[in-house]
Amino acid sequence: MTVEITGFSWVPDFAQGFVRDLRPRWACEEIGLPYTTRLFDAAQPRAESYYDEQPWGQVPVLKDDGLHLFESGAILLHLGEKDERLLPRDRQGRADATAWLFAAYNSVEPLMMELSNIQIFAAGEEWAKLRRPSLLDFAGQRFDRLAAALEDREWLAGRFSVADIAMATVLREAGDTDLVAVAGGSPQPVPQVVLLPHGAVQLRRPRLGGRAADGTGAAGCEAGSGGMY
Repeated sequence: MTVEITGFSWVPDFAQGFVRDLRPRWACEEIGLPYTTRLFDAAQPRAESYYDEQPWGQVPVLKDDGLHLFESGAILLHLGEKDERLLPRDRQGRADATAWLFAAYNSVEPLMMELSNIQIFAAGEEWAKLRRPSLLDFAGQRFDRLAAALEDREWLAGRFSVADIAMATVLREAGDTDLVAVAGGSPQPVPQVVLLPHGAVQLRRPRLGGRAADGTGAAGCEAGSGGMY
């Protein structure tokens, strides 16, 4: 049975390239795993039955030979079990990849989500203007520690893994800020270590959106993506 991943057929411009179905689709592309997509219109209410699959009606949901999973981190770890190119088989490599995946979602992404909130959803509100400087300062400290932890490594767990997919998609949410450029006090942005070469290749792959629900393959990040959905 082919893997099925839910996503959106359309999202607003600000969300294109950021919806979390990008994460498992990227992973499938890395190992050449065929998959189909079941797409929803983000502007329309989800069918009540979908809440039985995902309690908050979000994407992605993955179905794989009778197995059902939601939450992109859990899905990435599941896909990692299929191929060592996504999740190392040695104990320490596996532990490092798992830890960094959780770090991306627990220690970095909440700040990026708050940043999105004040810059998009609360743009122009006085409290958002007041919050932004302190948020950027705290996020910058997190990025500096990430830079220090990475040192000269190209990949978070020593070689490419699901951890890099998780962290790369989170760091991209820094958007138009200078957080990426100043991380670690170096003109070489920290996320470039994570985003290149896999990230750069990923950005040039076919669009995520616009595929029929029975379409297979194709990953990329031009459409159909945003963590706030």
